[in-house]
Amino acid sequence: MNEPAIIQNLDRRETTTLNLGPTHPSTHGVFQNVLEMDGERIVSGVSTIGYIHRAFEKIAEHRPFYQITPLTDRMNYCSSPINNMGWHMTVEKMLGIQTPKRVDYMRVIIMELARISDHLVCNGILGVDTGAYSGFLYLMEKREHIYEIYEEICGARLTTNIGRIGGFERDFNDIAFAKIKKFVKEYVPVLKEFEDLFTRSRIFMDRTIGVAAVDAQTALDYSWTGPILRACGVDYDVRANEPYSSYEDFDFDIPVGTQGDVYDRYMVRNEEMYQSIRIIEQALDKIEKEPKGVFHADVPDIYLPPKEEVYNNMEALIYHFKIVMGEVDSPKTEVYHCVEGGNGELGFYLVNDGGRSPYRLHFRRPSFINYQMYAHMSSGMLLSDAIINLSSLNVIAGELDA
Repeated sequence: MNEPAIIQNLDRRETTTLNLGPTHPSTHGVFQNVLEMDGERIVSGVSTIGYIHRAFEKIAEHRPFYQITPLTDRMNYCSSPINNMGWHMTVEKMLGIQTPKRVDYMRVIIMELARISDHLVCNGILGVDTGAYSGFLYLMEKREHIYEIYEEICGARLTTNIGRIGGFERDFNDIAFAKIKKFVKEYVPVLKEFEDLFTRSRIFMDRTIGVAAVDAQTALDYSWTGPILRACGVDYDVRANEPYSSYEDFDFDIPVGTQGDVYDRYMVRNEEMYQSIRIIEQALDKIEKEPKGVFHADVPDIYLPPKEEVYNNMEALIYHFKIVMGEVDSPKTEVYHCVEGGNGELGFYLVNDGGRSPYRLHFRRPSFINYQMYAHMSSGMLLSDAIINLSSLNVIAGELDA
């Protein structure tokens, strides 16, 4: 007699609300996803950011141009030199400054090292989230070597504040060049070992192939850029499509995927690291053909004078004060400049009214753009797959809600 009631109870489904974040270890940062779960499967989700919002754009609008650089390297802190140089190039574009080729090549070396640093963290963490820790350790040792190069050039490691408007604070010394050449020589074998651990691993392939696949049109509709867009088969790369810092002088390939899934994102980032090494090798060769000792443009009204002169010469002290405090004339204009960051197109939209600070400044942060589709993508996914999907997007919290 009670059989129909029993069957009816078995058919009844109940969902559970799960807060993924803001302190959940698998989110790699302080952002939250409120998930509606049917067992282990995600029914729907809502993404929430803003837990570390630092109002960088508004702070920048109250700072002279030179004092904005430290704000930029606190966005994507996995590849902070790219942020620094992107900002410097934006101001140079506004002021009409043309940097020497040697400066461009030096910047390319640092930006490609930063790209490697960013990608190795992403792919290493992806390995950790699929249950393999060894590969992460393989690569993190080499990130330390990149940080030693930063340290030799500018004295900092994570938040680098590297370079200046117009070039670099100082030339690369012999120790820096030696460390760069040593890294280029040693990194490729380590990357190949890392690939041996994952690329053809049946467990890794089963966990990543076909997971969170996105087609090219959907990715474009959501304004994706960077490795995750190229994994969908779209060969858009700012370095090739809108060259800056003399990238047009370099020969490199743009890796693309076919399925747009987690596995393709992993493969694209791996291949991009090989291409970065290739670019650095070319830059080292090109620097040898340029005049030595050139590390900034000849713009005394903009480029800070050497500290030795500031300490001992009144004129240099005055110029230093005027430049740092924003007392130098600047045009009334608006410019947009973008670079290929670790996660995609990193852009700076600057509106200037001729004052000492930007009238308006907007950072196009690729993590913020790329993350918009995460909740939509996660619908119907197992929670375990949603975690590695998040890892493959490489969402950096500082770049997400700057």
